Amino acid sequence: MTNLFDLTGKVALITGGTHGLGLAMAEGLGSAGAELVVTSTTPSKLEEAIKYYQSKGFKATGYIFDVTDEKIAAEKVAEIEANHKQIDILINNAGIIKRIPALEMEISDFRKVIDVDLTGPFIMSQLVARNMIKRRSGKIINICSMMSELGRDNVVAYASAKGGLKMLTKNLATEWAKHNIQVNGIGPGYFATSQTEPIRVDGHPFNEFIISRTPEGRWGNPEDLAGTAIFLASEASQFINGQIIYVDGGILATIGKPSNE
Repeated sequence: MTNLFDLTGKVALITGGTHGLGLAMAEGLGSAGAELVVTSTTPSKLEEAIKYYQSKGFKATGYIFDVTDEKIAAEKVAEIEANHKQIDILINNAGIIKRIPALEMEISDFRKVIDVDLTGPFIMSQLVARNMIKRRSGKIINICSMMSELGRDNVVAYASAKGGLKMLTKNLATEWAKHNIQVNGIGPGYFATSQTEPIRVDGHPFNEFIISRTPEGRWGNPEDLAGTAIFLASEASQFINGQIIYVDGGILATIGKPSNE
């Protein structure tokens, strides 16, 4: 059974895999034997991440480019495929969020979030899938969100993009399943990362809200995503396609606790 989850000899491309959840998922794939190829738009973050992966004994390489620039992305994907023979696994993780009320959001900000969080995954999937189709083998994992299913104040562009990413996942699975390509998604809940650290303190209203709203009664740990990433990248998920697995501690399973409980 362990062979089902073995990624030895596989090349995994993780966009934005330099910190937070992207780093945790990449580390999981590396621990399962995959060679890591990581992208970023920030050289210093990329260098730090590659050093970290290599310190863990993983084979890891980094590339600087913006996934929304289709011309540069095409050149870099071709370079990656030339240098690493092929891309077996693609994790579309790069993303941004702008927390602005809908009535105050500039159209340019809305378009930027859509471009990075939705158009970028389409560009990368299209580029990588061409050779996956020729080989009749490949795994594409899109990083969705709670906002693929739920709305929230001040994240209208992010929720629009992540809702679209859910449907992009389903449609690409529909088109490419006949080529033995599995396209699935992971929807993280609320996780303990450096970005959430300032609000993960006793007494903070949002901290109390997340703990009470999550049936498990805690924030997720980044390593909680590793198993799902390995599963969707491996032979174990060979007949799973177009699905979004929500790693959320049960948030989407419940309406929440009564206020008097």
